[in-house]
Amino acid sequence: MRLIWIPVFVAVWCFASFVPAVADGPADNQAEKVRPIPPAGIEVPEEERDDLEDGLKKLKASIDDLAQKKDARTQELLPDVLIYHKAVNDALTYREFFKPQEINTAKSLLNDGLARAEQLKRGEAPWTTATGLVPRGYVSKIDGSVQPYGLVVPESFTPTGPHRWRLDLWFHGRGEVLSEVNFLEDRRKNKGQFTPTDTIVLHPYGRYCNANKLAGEIDSLEAIESVKRRYRIDDDRIAVRGFSMGGAACWQFAVHYADRWAAAAPGAGFSETPNFLKVFQSETLEPTWYEQKLWHMYDCTDWAANLAQLPIVAYSGDKDRQKQTADMMATALKAEGIELTHLIGPDTAHSYHPITKLEIDRRIDSIMSLGRNPLPLDVRFTTYTLRYNRMNWVTVDALGEHWEKASVRASIQANPLNAEIVLDLANVEALTLTIPSGHVQFNTDLPVKVLVTEGGQQQSVETRKAGSDRSWQVSLRKHGTTWKLGSRPTDDLRKRHGLQGPIDDAFLDSFVFVRPTGKSSHEAIEKWTQSELSHAIVHWRQQFRGQARVKDDTAITDADIANSNLVLWGDPTSNAVLKKIADKLPIRWGETEVVVGNRKFPAEHHAPLAIYPNPLNPNRYVVLNSSFTYREYDYLNNARQVPKLPDWAIVDVRTPPNSRFPGKVVDADFFDEHWQLKP
Repeated sequence: MRLIWIPVFVAVWCFASFVPAVADGPADNQAEKVRPIPPAGIEVPEEERDDLEDGLKKLKASIDDLAQKKDARTQELLPDVLIYHKAVNDALTYREFFKPQEINTAKSLLNDGLARAEQLKRGEAPWTTATGLVPRGYVSKIDGSVQPYGLVVPESFTPTGPHRWRLDLWFHGRGEVLSEVNFLEDRRKNKGQFTPTDTIVLHPYGRYCNANKLAGEIDSLEAIESVKRRYRIDDDRIAVRGFSMGGAACWQFAVHYADRWAAAAPGAGFSETPNFLKVFQSETLEPTWYEQKLWHMYDCTDWAANLAQLPIVAYSGDKDRQKQTADMMATALKAEGIELTHLIGPDTAHSYHPITKLEIDRRIDSIMSLGRNPLPLDVRFTTYTLRYNRMNWVTVDALGEHWEKASVRASIQANPLNAEIVLDLANVEALTLTIPSGHVQFNTDLPVKVLVTEGGQQQSVETRKAGSDRSWQVSLRKHGTTWKLGSRPTDDLRKRHGLQGPIDDAFLDSFVFVRPTGKSSHEAIEKWTQSELSHAIVHWRQQFRGQARVKDDTAITDADIANSNLVLWGDPTSNAVLKKIADKLPIRWGETEVVVGNRKFPAEHHAPLAIYPNPLNPNRYVVLNSSFTYREYDYLNNARQVPKLPDWAIVDVRTPPNSRFPGKVVDADFFDEHWQLKP
């Protein structure tokens, strides 16, 4: 690791601007005494409430008028108005005003929303070409909610012309009171830590306070796509940056999507779960075996090899306990033969040192001036799940086993005399290699030979020639021990990208909570499922800032089945959709028993939680009796906010749900690669 200390030449420069951070103490290790997050807000005085409700009513009327307009431009820009209504309405409805001054902020936001609505009615939208601080919004595919984001648009910005703009993402730090009202206020007034010249800076909300994981991760990706639709962004000059919790987000975006960015600049934060909780939280960990496997999803140390594709400049203050983050990554990178560039702020705790900050900017600007290499000749890729299955021109289509390390080393042998690609694989069963039009650098007169090495054994597979447009693509899959041409059959029930579990994966795309209208045969199951459904609705809104779509089982349509993951609450006697598919699931839920292979559990007080391809539409999930699987205890530290259950679990409901578990988990496991129970 390259430890780079930036000396201080002028005494006044020693002052380091303070960046707020919540250091969770030992009290937050007590699962039986969990403080609420977000905390309870203040009471709004009746007169102030009346003013806010009046403003909300006026803004809603304007929004309803705009919704009637059929032109595409109005509908595209309507989320830029809706963000103001949602922010104030939610703060008022759910008691999320935390300080008296936030009430005046809300009134000001309503005025901004009304002004935009009136402008849009006239066919105007001056904020779309504005420079400076510009709050905007989009509608999420996950739950149909409008989500805000903020932009810092440079003074040099022009809405027309050939120039494409550099885009930097800035992931925010932990904020337990970061309601939409407070986020939008910050996005109106605060440019943030870094505002590079001629650069649009995107501040994702990340759906509140989750380190941009799970739905928060999708929020950032959706925000990027929204910005790309609205501004001319240079795909080869996008950087990810962040500090504290935002630094953690930056690390995980860097390792999971290394081929999408030109540079990464994480500061502090955390890069993995177990060691960070021991060091920072002084927590004694007692994870189950499947929790340890699931740590692979967000433990960036496990994915370090992917940073061979991405220039990265890490930062820590020398007195910051969160320096542990970069130290852990440096060790992991060293094991992969990569030396981490780690800038250290002298005599600095949890903040940026002003001189070091300038050096970070200098280095990132230098990298960004060159931009991303869209087609490197050599690719290194590590993954543990097909949720993350792509690196540059390599796409992994099937794994030998999920949550075990899979790796690809791929090399294009650019030589005018031959056309050859060399692969070294581990735990990979199928993959696709894609070189887009114009990018082939090898001999186009010859069939491309792919040399596959696995476990020390090499095979040669001859494929087609490159096309006349200098593009080339091939899919390979493993038959026994032999690699052959061909992709996975479309009717093969197998784990694949976007359909690989675990339970939490269902909430990274469109989902519907399906409420039972029947009555369960077992009173304990009836009470438990109703309670857990209510818990799921409340906590989805609190933690991921949207309204979960809830429909009765009798109201589910073909469109719901086609377009959404169905989360079925109840049992086969109470939920009509579950009854329809019960005999097509690997876990048998009968009147008297829940049967998992050769294991049996009394149905009177046992319920399965599971994820599985929907038998009514195998391109979507069906989920039994679960929302995202971490609970109240895990809200207290962002490193805990990772999946807690695998593909299925059996819960004994005689043990009441608590801040960590939905009941007593008596059995749990992953399905195999063909979605079948493991022996």
